[in-house]
Order: sequence, then C-alpha cells, then structure tokens
Amino acid sequence: VTISFFIIRFNRNNEDRLSKSIQVMANEIDNRLRAQLEFDDVLTMSNMSEMEDLEKKISDISDLHNVDINYYDTQGNLKISTQPYIYNKHLLSEKMHPEAYLQLHANKSIRYLQSEKVGEFNYLSIYVPLVDESGNNYAYLNIPYLNSQSELTQEISGFLATLINLNAFIFLVAGAIAFFLTNRIIQSFRLIGEKMQQVNLGKVNEVIEWNRKDEIGILVAEYNKMVHKLESSAEALAQSEREGAWREMARQVAHEIKNPLTPMKLSIQYLQKSIEAGSPNVKELSQKMAVTLIEQIDQLSKIAGDFSQFANIGNARLEIFDINESVNSVIQLYQTYPNLQIKGQLVQEPLLIQSDKLQMNRLLTNLIKNAVEAGEGSNSKLVVNVSVQKESTTLLLTIEDHSGGIPESLAQHLFKPNFTTKTSGTGLGLAICKGIVEKAKGNIWFKTKDGHGTTFYIRLPLVHS
Repeated sequence: VTISFFIIRFNRNNEDRLSKSIQVMANEIDNRLRAQLEFDDVLTMSNMSEMEDLEKKISDISDLHNVDINYYDTQGNLKISTQPYIYNKHLLSEKMHPEAYLQLHANKSIRYLQSEKVGEFNYLSIYVPLVDESGNNYAYLNIPYLNSQSELTQEISGFLATLINLNAFIFLVAGAIAFFLTNRIIQSFRLIGEKMQQVNLGKVNEVIEWNRKDEIGILVAEYNKMVHKLESSAEALAQSEREGAWREMARQVAHEIKNPLTPMKLSIQYLQKSIEAGSPNVKELSQKMAVTLIEQIDQLSKIAGDFSQFANIGNARLEIFDINESVNSVIQLYQTYPNLQIKGQLVQEPLLIQSDKLQMNRLLTNLIKNAVEAGEGSNSKLVVNVSVQKESTTLLLTIEDHSGGIPESLAQHLFKPNFTTKTSGTGLGLAICKGIVEKAKGNIWFKTKDGHGTTFYIRLPLVHS
C-alpha cells in the first residue's frame, strides 16, 4: 500500500513538473519563433536555413532544460527531434502518437500526458499544441520523459532502503524494550513461582512485597490473600484434625474399656443374685469370679498403658546408647519362650543411636511379640531372625518371622492407629512402633508374603562418637 501510494504521488509530481516545464518551453519556442522568424515560414518550413535555425533554437532550449524535445507539424509528422537517432533507427515512429494527436487536434486539449513504451521500456510523454494568434494549432510540441522509470525505481529503492533502515531500528529498539520488559516479567513470575513452591501447610508462609501498581501487583495481591486464607484454613484444619483425633481416641478408649467392663458387670450381677438366693457354692463362685475380674483388670491396665504410651511418644527422653545392647536384651528375654527359636545376628562393634532407650526396647518387644502371636496355633516351632547391619551413616535392623504373613488387603493399614489383625488389643502397637522410629529420625517398613511370613525393616541414623 505504501509503495502504491508512493508511485501515485511520484507520477502526480512528475505530471505537474512536466506540465509546467513543457508549457514554459512551448511559450519560449513560440516567442522565439515569432521574434526571429516569419510566422508563415514557420508554418510551411519551406526555407532550409530557417528550418535549421528552428532546429538550433529547439536544441538550445533542450540543452537549457535538459530534456528531449520533439516538434510535429499540424499533420502529426515529426519535423525536429533532439534525439534523431531513435527515429532514424526506426525505434519509434515519426508519426505523432495517434491518441495524443486525437486529443490535441480533434478535441482541442491544451495538454495531454500519457505513458508510452519502447520495447519493454516505459516512459511518460507529454504533448502541447503551439497556437497562433487566431487560436489555431500550427505545431505540436512533445517531451518524452525517458528517465521517469529509472527515477521512479531509484526513488522507490531509496524509499525502501530508508524504510527498511527505519523499521530495522524500530525493531531493534522494540526488541530491546521487549527483552527488558519480558525479563522483568519473567523475574517477577519466577519470584512468585519460587514463593508458591515454598508454600507449606506446616509452616508460616511469607507474603510477597510488591510496591508497583501493575498487573503483576494484582497477581501478587491475590497470592498474598491466598497465603493468609491458607494459614487460616491450615489452622482450622489442624484444630479440626486435633479434635477429630481426640474424638477418635476417646471413642476407641471407651470401646476398649467397655469390652472388659461388660463381662465384669455381668459376673458381679450373677454373684450378687447367687448371694441373694443363698446359693451353696458362693465361695467357689467368688474365687472363679476373682480370677475373671483380675484378668479383666489387667486388660484395662494394658489398655490404659497402650493409650498412655501412644500419647507420650513425643515426650521421649533422648539418649545415646548402643542398639546391640537393646537387641541382645530382648533376644535373651525370649530365649526361654516355649515353641520359639529366636536367632540374633549382631555386629561386634558398638552401633550408637540417639533415641529413648525404654521406647526402643518397647519397639523391639512389640515386633517380636507380634511375630510370636502371629505364629500361635502352629504345630511347628516358630523361628524369628533378628539381625543388625551397619551401613555408611545408618544401621539396618530386620526382624523376620515365618508365621504366615499378612493379607495384602490388610497390609496397607498396618501402621494406622486402632487397626489390628488380631481379635483383641487396641491396635496401637505398630502405630507406637512407627512413632518411636520417626522420633529417632528413622523409618520403618515391612515386606510380607501371605502364607509365608513378614519381615520388618528399621533404618536408624548412627551417632558417631
């Protein structure tokens, strides 16, 4: 569009310039002819000397204005040309262009401009009539503007070069500005992204300080609102979880206590009725009931102990001790257990850990006890292997049994509080074990194969003296 507009403007300017130039030259030629030659001789061109004089005058004007001039008679025949070579070689006809002749001669136009061509070369050509005192045309003057195409090409080339340079400069400046703005935006988003990655429900999250009032400022403000809402939600969630955990704990405690209380109540009611009825075997009944009540009281004591220990896992008394001593002590405890073969494989050097020693002994006892209870009822002798291996910065404790394993459907719930695979108990044993290990900054896991056995793994960090 720009080039088309440029070409139109160039052609219009050329037309105006040519029109003014040819009118000036026409007036100049007409005046010189009238001053120096007999007008009738100009019309007839009968005198060769006068013809040569006219040709010289036209040549002078051509040199003065630096243009080519063609002079035609009233019949449209070429009489004088400042470029006779073109016509002598028959590159152009010596007859005036028919359209131009029609416009000037028949239509009496005072000026006519048109595009003409030589071969593939296009150029502008302008025609004007030379008029006598009576208003009749006595000759026609033509200026072929042969440089119009080359000048247009040069003008367009110069314009395009300037336009390209200007656009290149604009693109460079725009690119630099875009790079600066993009980099600034990316840094802003990177900051926001880093802050978002650091968001954690378990800690206080930092808000982003942003002083500029822009689109990113709106995003930052929304992020800060989200952080405040998240903190409020996290606090509410933690409170809800604590309340839910205590409700569940209270429900479980009530359930576990109710189990032994029910038979105790029934037994006492039965004894009371027997006494009221004067039953002769009241003494024997009292002795049996005393045994039952003692068993149930022991069960209540165990329940209270389990819940107390689960609640006090976080109150561990950390100390540094050799794990080999604890493992060996528990192995010795179960050496005399009937129908059980327990094997220990320990390392000779001390393996120091930092934990609560009493809790660690409870952990080992619970795991071995679970293995023994899982193997009860088996006709074959139960074998439990306990081993301790030293690693680079940790130790690996394994307790392996061959007591039938755990079904896959139950294995995923094994460390959950209140979950048990046995018909009795609080289901807190393995949850307590997991809490003890995590308090010592270790981890616990297991592998089981239903119908074969289970192996528990405990990895604890070593303390180097």
